[in-house]
Amino acid sequence: MSEIMAKYDLWCRRATEDADVVAELQAVAGQDAEIRDRFYRELAFGTGGLRGVIGAGSNRMNIYTVRKATQGLANYLNDRYETSTVAVSFDSRIKSDVFAREAARVLAAAGITVYLFPQLEPTPVLSYAVRYYGCQAGVMVTASHNPAKYNGYKVYGSDGCQMTDDDANDVTAFIQKVDLFENVQAADYDTAVAEGRIRIIGDELLESYTEKVLEQQVNPGITAEAGLRLVYTPLNGTGNLPVRETLRRVGIQDLTVVPEQELPDGHFPTAPFPNPEIRQAFECALKLAKSMDTPADLLLATDPDCDRVGIAVWDGTDYTLMSGNEVGCLLLDYVVSCRQANGTLPADPVVIKTIVTTNLARSIAAKYGCELRDLLTGFKYIGEQIGLLESEGRADRYVIGFEESYGYLAGSYVRDKDAVVASMLIVEMASYYRKQGLSLLQRMEQLYQEHGFYRNALVNVAFEGEQGMLDMERLMTGLRQNPPKQIAGLQVLACADYGERVRTDLVTGDREPLTLPRSNVLSYTLEGGAGLIIRPSGTEPKVKAYITATGDTMAAAAQREEILCRVAEAIMKV
Repeated sequence: MSEIMAKYDLWCRRATEDADVVAELQAVAGQDAEIRDRFYRELAFGTGGLRGVIGAGSNRMNIYTVRKATQGLANYLNDRYETSTVAVSFDSRIKSDVFAREAARVLAAAGITVYLFPQLEPTPVLSYAVRYYGCQAGVMVTASHNPAKYNGYKVYGSDGCQMTDDDANDVTAFIQKVDLFENVQAADYDTAVAEGRIRIIGDELLESYTEKVLEQQVNPGITAEAGLRLVYTPLNGTGNLPVRETLRRVGIQDLTVVPEQELPDGHFPTAPFPNPEIRQAFECALKLAKSMDTPADLLLATDPDCDRVGIAVWDGTDYTLMSGNEVGCLLLDYVVSCRQANGTLPADPVVIKTIVTTNLARSIAAKYGCELRDLLTGFKYIGEQIGLLESEGRADRYVIGFEESYGYLAGSYVRDKDAVVASMLIVEMASYYRKQGLSLLQRMEQLYQEHGFYRNALVNVAFEGEQGMLDMERLMTGLRQNPPKQIAGLQVLACADYGERVRTDLVTGDREPLTLPRSNVLSYTLEGGAGLIIRPSGTEPKVKAYITATGDTMAAAAQREEILCRVAEAIMKV
């Protein structure tokens, strides 16, 4: 019997608690390819925790893989701390509440006190809870914006930030020592609650979190004066109550929620890709807005765990969706300029973005004398920088951070991107410019005219299954062994290899070390201010290419962007 069939046989005999797992194991009997896909590897625990398709097997999200990961986390905490506590939360996805409860049971059995949310909450609320209760770790059950078949398990450190590389590697080492059928212990849930080993979080935390969000207002009161009309969709996720309550408190009176996407539903029946980066996620909101007698000024969509938000703006005839790069730059300019004007901008202000986020932000930050820090992809690195500033006694220096994938954070009260505060500030910003007779689209055009025309695009190529993992590795190895000298007819001026942690100037041949953590990312600087960054996704079976194009006009930049996108896709499909 092969190793994979032996694993399958073991699961058929031992994985009997979850009826869905039992049914799936029976359904794939005799189907070698299906069995192999479920058992050819362990679901990897990376810096983003676990993420995978819900189902039966070691390469799936189920109660057994969640328990194993949690047992490893518990062993790590017990090795590091004499006593520890962990906050646990979950979103609206299929089995999220089940996985959260199972995690709480395993932690409680290991002698760790658990603060468990009684209902689904946004990811940033979990980040806040970790620091509010002084926990040593946090667990958020979510797969963010992935399709309905996925779920995931994010782990946070005591700083309220997603675990970064070193700690995640340490947790992984403990997880790898756990036999999920022999070494995992889980407490009886009701007994653990009765004994106080699992403590149900009350409303006081949510009120404290909301107050911290409200403290991030830049021009308090202006939203109540502007009379904006809003349409909002939580995409059947966690944002429904906190976003609406926050907007109510800042004075929004005219808000319509998309009815078919209002309540939690992990099947996402009207948005199979519940991702505010894509237009399809806005279809119901757009349809609703266009049916209204008077068009809404602004549409908001938050993803299922409410850490990212996208917007669409009425331009007088139709709605235009704005990119994460554009909204991030608008927020940067708005927050910094207004805080400078009202005297609340700190000395030596710090703005943070990721390396795949538009360089337009660099020009805006420079205008206001802000230090701009460029980090690897992943908001955990932005959260880490906030923590470093806090350790220096200067957390106030942090003003705003954002990434191109629609994640934004103003303020240091949490250490992850937060669509609740971002929604509030976007609405406040729109109110501010409305009083000046400007829409957000018009203000964005002003920024382009002042700082230059930038076009940014993302190209994804899927690499499914075991062969896909091998193909991704082959692609990146090939690019390293045979680096391109030209891309889309543009000379490659420099290549930064974050895996080797070295940047090579291809004009002079000079090499310099990179200080950011090691990561499987290749970044190409092209002539004319263009650029291409290629990286395998850390959470999905795909490779991503981030395109930067510039031009003397927006039309010229768009033309260059189109060519770069075609070439990038061809490169990744080799």
